[in-house]
Amino acid sequence: MTTTPVAPAVPRGLAGVVVTDTALGDVRGREGFYHYRQYSAIELAQTRSFEDVWYLMFHGELPDRTEAADFAARTASLRTLPADVTGALPAIARASAVPGPLAGLRTALSLLGASAGFRPVYDIDAGRRREDALAVCAAAPTILTALHRLGQGLEPVAPRADLPHAANYLYMLTGSEPGPEQVRAIEQYLVSTVDHGFNASTFTARVVASTGADLAACLVAAVGALSGPLHGGAPSRALDTLDAIGTPDRIDGWIREQVLSGHRIMGFGHPVYRTEDPRSRMLKSIAQGFGGPLVDFAVEVEAQVEAILAELKPGRELHTNVEFYAGVVMELCGLPRAMFTPTFCAARMIGWSANILEQAEDSKIIRPAARYVGATPPQPVPAP
Repeated sequence: MTTTPVAPAVPRGLAGVVVTDTALGDVRGREGFYHYRQYSAIELAQTRSFEDVWYLMFHGELPDRTEAADFAARTASLRTLPADVTGALPAIARASAVPGPLAGLRTALSLLGASAGFRPVYDIDAGRRREDALAVCAAAPTILTALHRLGQGLEPVAPRADLPHAANYLYMLTGSEPGPEQVRAIEQYLVSTVDHGFNASTFTARVVASTGADLAACLVAAVGALSGPLHGGAPSRALDTLDAIGTPDRIDGWIREQVLSGHRIMGFGHPVYRTEDPRSRMLKSIAQGFGGPLVDFAVEVEAQVEAILAELKPGRELHTNVEFYAGVVMELCGLPRAMFTPTFCAARMIGWSANILEQAEDSKIIRPAARYVGATPPQPVPAP
């Protein structure tokens, strides 16, 4: 008698299930620590440039000074979009006016990949894959800022090859050359969000890469996953929480009402960290370096929320996550709230691409199983 093998039971959402090996980094949630390759991600954010970390993720080691200069020049030269992509951006911006630049990015990335003649990663060598990844990662900030400006009735600002990555991003967004404090704050934020374990969008990118699809297709899928409010849509919502509270005397009552009503407090809690989110700690320090009423209010809200959550949800470690102070820092640096999640996306593009490059080295397609729980088959098909 033949028996059908029983698939092993796994947690909902694949929580904690190891699906592959990676040399790119990891998140150690109980310790409040995460790393890119062999280096602390936070230490990298505090000491190295965005381009250096980009090089690390793609090449496996930090560059020396000559390599860093060459890589920065190479990526800067790739910021300008092909003419057919530039020509399509006004229509894409109009079509994505309501959902915003992140929705438009999906369409623009598909067009960019087609225009550049991207071939399936299965059919090309590692060097060609890396070149494709460099092209997309360099172009994505140009696309995002152009879509935002077009959506506001403004002309896109052409990239400048003489500016570092973070400075050029702010310049394309605002049309003005930013100050060094704003540049460094945004650069540290971008570095801190390059990668973060096997989150939903990273896993999605790797699933598509495992089919051998081209790099643009993999990244479009990742952007789709990131666009969900349970994944990448929270930085502006966390800042909206501060607006909704309004004044310090309203913190206690507002938070208690939200918690007792079963509502989630945006910017607090994380599915992996069981201690303070190290990204939040760093961003809080950056915010305090700017100072001002918004920062003071955010710090007070954080303290009271953590105390209330400890009282109402004893035994649970609920602290600020990256979104809480990310929103504060981006607001202080002049970024419009509609660009908070797109800015996160612009950084995470590097991590997704590194994961795609790693996955492309394995020819095994990712093909899990599902447990059928519907009506017992086969049943007779009723007559029409």
